[in-house]
Amino acid sequence: MAKKKTNSSQLSPKEFLYKYLNNASPTGFEVSGQQIWLEYIKPFIDDYYIDAYGSVVGIINPKAEYKVVIEAHSDEISWFVNYITDSGYIYVRRNGGSDPVIAPSMRVNIHGDKGIVKGIFGWPAIHVRHEKDRDPMPDMKNIYIDIGCSTKQEVLDKGVNVGSVITFADEMFELNDRYYVGRGIDNRIGGYMIAQVARLLSENKKKLPFGLYIANCVQEEIGLRGAEMVAHAIKPDVAIITDVCHDTQAPLYNKIIDGDFTAGKGPVLTFGPAVQVNVLKMLFEVAQKNNIPYQRAAVSRSTGTDTDSFAYSNSGVPSALISLPLKYMHTTVETVHKDDVENIIKLMYEFLLQLPNKHDFRYFS
Repeated sequence: MAKKKTNSSQLSPKEFLYKYLNNASPTGFEVSGQQIWLEYIKPFIDDYYIDAYGSVVGIINPKAEYKVVIEAHSDEISWFVNYITDSGYIYVRRNGGSDPVIAPSMRVNIHGDKGIVKGIFGWPAIHVRHEKDRDPMPDMKNIYIDIGCSTKQEVLDKGVNVGSVITFADEMFELNDRYYVGRGIDNRIGGYMIAQVARLLSENKKKLPFGLYIANCVQEEIGLRGAEMVAHAIKPDVAIITDVCHDTQAPLYNKIIDGDFTAGKGPVLTFGPAVQVNVLKMLFEVAQKNNIPYQRAAVSRSTGTDTDSFAYSNSGVPSALISLPLKYMHTTVETVHKDDVENIIKLMYEFLLQLPNKHDFRYFS
């Protein structure tokens, strides 16, 4: 464990949001984002720890026997350099669920050994794609990056090599004063929200009777791996996870299959095998008591989020999922409604305030 330090230059919530969201945090390379997150929450916690793969956990009341987790994941999808041609073009491999369809004409940052190298995903002009065999869909076989080099050696000399990680260069902005837009909102916005819960507890001088573990976990995008490690390390008694889900109102969604969720209509509370019903019921009660709007979802098997890692860890951890409706997932224009962000912060905060110490969530005893 490491002790907190005071931060004389504390960022405002909005300053933190922009600094944290605009920073790159690719899966397996989350360190700079984790450092930003930890520095922000230090004034609000009693202790913290960092594990070997970079997950960070802020702790309030570390000596308490009963342990409660609020969690988000910190990583964003990205790419790896996979092959460099003799003429200096770079072919890529996914790091998480990266979508080749959106890649052409996008600007990228390659995180090389000598620092950031700028590049672009190239694509032939429409003028020359008039024949069937010359008008392909973008896929992993044909998308490539151009960094302005004409030889492989020139690429290598810039510090770019096989294994260098690549992120899109887009940054955050606000749309119509209602939405946050950017890449990596899935799910650094979750890290922002759990940090704001810690801030509110501290600023409002709320004393919890249990230990609160504010976990920002790595490597969710490739299999919920960071949460798996953290769950076994903490051995919590209950866990509340926040992640994103799909807003399904835009064209090309199928509500019959994908569900009916709207950004701006509140957090989404999910039913599914990994979601412990008594925890979920308590979240519904808290939302209703505090006039927090919410939506309902169901999953057939796993939630596909860090909820699964916590729920099935140790001897089983009562867990629930609070999802943030998001438009255009895994693109550079992921979009969430400001009201939903604030309502998730409020829901987690109010849940913690009313949770009795050593509450038994078992269905019967």
